[in-house]
Amino acid sequence: MLASLGSSGWVGEKFGSEPLRVVALHGWGRTGHDFSQVLSGHDALALHLPGFGSASPPPVAWSSAEYADALAEALEGRDPLVVVGHSFGGRIALRLAARHPRLVSHLILTGVPLTRVSAPPRQPVAFRVAKYLHAAKLIPEATMEKYRRRFGSSDYRAAEGVMRDILVRVIAEDYLEDAARVTAPVTLVWGEADVPAPLAAAEKSMDYFPHATLRVVSGAGHLLEGNLEAELTHAVTHALGQ
Repeated sequence: MLASLGSSGWVGEKFGSEPLRVVALHGWGRTGHDFSQVLSGHDALALHLPGFGSASPPPVAWSSAEYADALAEALEGRDPLVVVGHSFGGRIALRLAARHPRLVSHLILTGVPLTRVSAPPRQPVAFRVAKYLHAAKLIPEATMEKYRRRFGSSDYRAAEGVMRDILVRVIAEDYLEDAARVTAPVTLVWGEADVPAPLAAAEKSMDYFPHATLRVVSGAGHLLEGNLEAELTHAVTHALGQ
């Protein structure tokens, strides 16, 4: 059932009744529907983040911190919540816990690119040349867009307008300083074979979170399915019981 977060413009899939005890934030290109199994039986809201699903995009290219601040404003006045974040949604969830600790009773993250553990892949020569020529105004925007669609990631190719600018902006972010500021208990639920958010990054973050537990799910990848979904469901139930 689609519901709004109080009187704010934030919307999501509602589970159970008020008062909310859990808020979940989905990954890039996904929607709150990803948490249907995880949140079943709980008083929760799986948000459709601005720019995805039925939610309008932000007015400008927000960073993850700006997403978090806007969400904090929508949550103001509520008791602390269990906040669950997957991938892009985890970036926002971590910023929320670091910047607005009074709103978060327990932080659960899965598949979040917390920090780089290897150098980014080098862009193809043709793409780098095209970017140089475009910056020098020697090729038009339409030609540059063809190169972006040819060499960009699938997420980048699918994004348009302000959402593409947001994607470019958040990819460069690092979250270890924020991790060190989180006062709530943290549970990391990680797919052993996660490629977009390698397990090594989660392991590195354990040196920064003051109070964190890492649960590695053997054979699991990045998406919320199979054993990873089941382990995340268990983590939510456990956090609510604490």
